[in-house]
Amino acid sequence: MSRVQAAGTVAAVVLLAAAVYTTKAARKMPDFEVYWKAGVRARAAEPLYRADDEHYQLKYLPAFAVLAIPVGLLPLPTAKVVWFATCIVLMIALVRLSIALLPTRLKPAWLLAIIVTVAMGKFYGHELVLGQVNLLLGVLVVAAALALRARREGAAGALLALAIVVKPYAAIVLPWLIARRRPASVAAAAAGVMTALLVPALLYGVSGNFALHRDWWRTVSDSTAPNLLSPDNVSTAAMFAKWIGPGSRAAWLAIASSVLLLAAAAVVFVKRRNVVFPEGLEVALLLTLMPLLSPQGWDYVFLVSTPAIVYLANYESALPRWMRALTAAAVVTIAFSLFDIMGRRLYSTFMALSIISVCYLVVIAALCVLRLRKAA
Repeated sequence: MSRVQAAGTVAAVVLLAAAVYTTKAARKMPDFEVYWKAGVRARAAEPLYRADDEHYQLKYLPAFAVLAIPVGLLPLPTAKVVWFATCIVLMIALVRLSIALLPTRLKPAWLLAIIVTVAMGKFYGHELVLGQVNLLLGVLVVAAALALRARREGAAGALLALAIVVKPYAAIVLPWLIARRRPASVAAAAAGVMTALLVPALLYGVSGNFALHRDWWRTVSDSTAPNLLSPDNVSTAAMFAKWIGPGSRAAWLAIASSVLLLAAAAVVFVKRRNVVFPEGLEVALLLTLMPLLSPQGWDYVFLVSTPAIVYLANYESALPRWMRALTAAAVVTIAFSLFDIMGRRLYSTFMALSIISVCYLVVIAALCVLRLRKAA
């Protein structure tokens, strides 16, 4: 790409981002307002988890609020603009880093970028309008995997600890990190998580910090059951609750499916021998599992599956023909299951049946096949 083409591309992205912000995001970004408010409260050592915030209660670790203090120093309208612009940069970075994660690139980078942008486009758009932090989560985890490839174990562990602060979902990487048996990355991650748990004590005191973590756990626990039947909840727990109704049967099926998904991840890890840079596909798989395993996994969180889609697009020829067709159908369904295309009634039925969760089970199965065939 020439300098003129690069400049034109950047200008087009900036203009499109400005249009999206002014027409869609400026008056919204409700999740970002939660983060901004958390930063304001943390700076004043005020309670973070309040029932009167209702649906928009903070559900992240206390350390996240401390991390958000610089954001809370800005007026809210200014902070929104800054975060929106940051998310555009993070979105581009996530696509580029996901392509860089490939051990062997079989298709042109521009083609992979187009495929993954189309497949993930609706999630990226939703993320921007909400002002969420999933793009940051994805960038941190993929950057950690690239650090592992560069044999920078300490940096990788620190990045994964930061990812856990950004979203507790990322704790799924810790058993995997330990299983790799590299002391430097495990020690760095442990030190990072411990620091995150202790840092709020600088503002709230030791007893106040303990109370914050207790309130955090209560908030997350109390808000899980009411959210299970939300159309946008894509977790396996929500899937079974929607299919057969909430209750013990749905809960046990969700637990059993979660065990099976984790067992699949374990098999992928065990089969890593003689695979070039096995961490890439393993991280892609773990990221994809996050929204399915978390009882509060929302559909837009699937944007963290960006590396998984890149892997499948790059190595699709290594899949059996029937699996290739099934995976392509699943990815197309994910990409074009849009409210504006399907209409209110069909889209509501689609989400109520958790079809998108089923599509991602196909994506996970395809990743497992790639590993079993030693393609990645």
